[in-house]
Amino acid sequence: MSGGATEVHELGFDHGVGRAASRTEEAEPQPSGLSMVVFSGDLDKVLAAMIIVNGAAAMDLPVSVFFTFWGLNVLRREHPANAEGKKTMIEGMFSRMMPRGAAHLQLSTLKMAGLGTRIMKREMSKKHVSSLQELLRSAQEQGVRFIACTMSMDLMGIRKEELIDGIHFGNVASFVDAADRSRISLFI
Repeated sequence: MSGGATEVHELGFDHGVGRAASRTEEAEPQPSGLSMVVFSGDLDKVLAAMIIVNGAAAMDLPVSVFFTFWGLNVLRREHPANAEGKKTMIEGMFSRMMPRGAAHLQLSTLKMAGLGTRIMKREMSKKHVSSLQELLRSAQEQGVRFIACTMSMDLMGIRKEELIDGIHFGNVASFVDAADRSRISLFI
């Protein structure tokens, strides 16, 4: 055969007649699962995020949740190990002003000096809706990967020992990698 036939074969055609050559290469894996950024520290928004996350995990989808900025407050322990001595004045102020954990988040609207949040939690309990703490625990039990943004932690003076157990730590590349492998990406 002439050199032209070789060129056609290299392009993926067999014997120059236009049929695709069979390849033994593995197909690139299809994206699956859910990746989510939780930027908000508002109770209603984080509740919505955790309901979605638990639903996706119940459907056996791989799920990664990247907590950044105010979303990190969701992962804070209510009574952390004493890390205050290691903090700068600004980091200490952040620590004292931000809510410590899921139990202390407030609604994004209708706060009414905390009354709105108390009413919402009471209604959730009366109607047998899982609390945010229960939803977080359920997500972790289902294998949802929680990733704390290390850049935001550094900016806000949040230490690893202040966060709940079972958390992974990563930077934006951790989220981008998870999002690249996911079929669905959400930002809350």
